[in-house]
Amino acid sequence: MTATLEGKRALITGAGGGMGQSHAVLMAERGADIVVHDIKADGAEETAEMVRGHGRDATVVVADIRDVPAFTDGIRAAGPVDVLVNNAGVGGARRTIEDITEDIYNQMFEVHVRGTFFATQTVLPGMKEKKDGKVINISSIYAMGGSQLASHYAASKAAISGFTKSWARELAPWRIKVNAVAPGFIVTGMTQGSNPPEKIAEREKLMPLGQFCKPIDISYAVAWLASAETDLVSGQVISPNSGEVIVGY
Repeated sequence: MTATLEGKRALITGAGGGMGQSHAVLMAERGADIVVHDIKADGAEETAEMVRGHGRDATVVVADIRDVPAFTDGIRAAGPVDVLVNNAGVGGARRTIEDITEDIYNQMFEVHVRGTFFATQTVLPGMKEKKDGKVINISSIYAMGGSQLASHYAASKAAISGFTKSWARELAPWRIKVNAVAPGFIVTGMTQGSNPPEKIAEREKLMPLGQFCKPIDISYAVAWLASAETDLVSGQVISPNSGEVIVGY
């Protein structure tokens, strides 16, 4: 029997497309109302309509996650949530150390690290008041084994894994559970933009299970962590990766 999310309200950052949209739709199918955040209004509205198509309420927050005051004001205006999915992200763009400019470096950490931190900080008062809540961070397999052509991406995702362990300890007295999902390579618009098609096809052949995970495979893990089935799971990093971890990153 599928774990229900009936009665839950979830905020998903970066939900205007890709994995974030997949998370939002699956969680709506399972009964959750969704606060849809994205930097792009059209993507956020598209996701919101998909959520409403499943009979659930959708609230849209349009803000650049790098603009902390505007972003956090939008979250507060949307109201309290039971679940936060820190999904917003940018691609690594396959850059060597020498090719990583200050602007590229700053964007990576502003979105992944600072965005995750301040989204979580903003929703905590409501979770602490209820003495219950779920925070689900999206890390990466690269946080586990590094990346030879995106060290800034791997480092920012490793910081998210560090947040996960630390917050799980700090927030346990309020029964706020904090976990992370660390996907292997997923074919999305973002990853296709920084990886040549031939490189993707070549890499997929190396997967022990024969194919890359799809966004929905990551969404299944997110929805499970959001459910009551994981009310005693905290501080964990799980990695749906089609066996990629076996052959290296």
